[in-house]
Amino acid sequence: MADEVLSQNEIDALLSALSSGEMDANQLKEEEKERKVKVYDFKRALRFSKDQIRSISRIHDNFARMLSTYFSAQLRTYVHISVASVDQIPYEEFIRSIPTKTILNVYSVEPLDGRIIFEFNPNIAYAMLDRILGGKGSSVNKIDSLTEIETTLMSQLFERALDNLQEAWGSVVDIDPMLEDFEVNPQFLQLVSPNETVVVVSLDTTIGDSSGMINICIPHVVLEPIIPKLSVHYWMQNENSKERKPEEYQSLSRNIKQTSLDVSVILGETTITLEELMFLGNSDTIVLNKSINQPLDLMVDREPKFYVQPGKNKHKMAVQVLDEIKGGDQDDE
Repeated sequence: MADEVLSQNEIDALLSALSSGEMDANQLKEEEKERKVKVYDFKRALRFSKDQIRSISRIHDNFARMLSTYFSAQLRTYVHISVASVDQIPYEEFIRSIPTKTILNVYSVEPLDGRIIFEFNPNIAYAMLDRILGGKGSSVNKIDSLTEIETTLMSQLFERALDNLQEAWGSVVDIDPMLEDFEVNPQFLQLVSPNETVVVVSLDTTIGDSSGMINICIPHVVLEPIIPKLSVHYWMQNENSKERKPEEYQSLSRNIKQTSLDVSVILGETTITLEELMFLGNSDTIVLNKSINQPLDLMVDREPKFYVQPGKNKHKMAVQVLDEIKGGDQDDE
């Protein structure tokens, strides 16, 4: 452990105290010899570094944004979700911290071992259910009397949200999350031992006029195989090593070549007044700004690309490309 560096004012105050007798030099030596003990709670073993916790927070920031968009579309109302905190605590402490009656969804995340828990606060869960059933999104806590239909509707809504979780974790590991269990009493869920370290991601959620928390509990056993990938070094190395493979270039080129474009040919343009337009009749002639000896402009998605001349090909109107129209920013590339 590095020695503490004192400021000049602290040194002067210390010398002054020693000279005046307020402090005893021998006493200071005895205190220095005493063994310094740091309290460590084995029930709260820290198994994730701050760097890894920040990576998990970054992943779920992205997940929260995607979840906000998904629930807004499904519920047709204002939804805002953001990461409130990311902590590592014993599993027993997590179970004690959530309500005795709540909405719990247990998911497997193959190929990772173990399962994770999504805890939806009843205020949030019932606001979602009310919106699905055509209500205004009000929250009425009736968790003790959930019907089978209500349970099915909630499960389907939460299960379809798993695509967002899969995409958010895609930068670290490809997972296939699946809903395995739906529960309302946390005492019936014993995923890991009480002292096992879990990461709890708390999402602050607002749906219409209702607000509450969505808590995601991820046991250490789930994250253990991918812990090295949660470091900043991995993220930086992964960003620097993103090079396309030859087959990816070929696939991209093939898809671009098959893209459809709108192509049109402008015979000419002119400007007339509204009065002239109103009095146009049969046999009237409109003079365009193009001479019959001038090439026409071929437009690709309303952008001029080629000079062409009109003609026929197998009894169909056609144009022949004469030259490319050059100019603009593209010529500088």
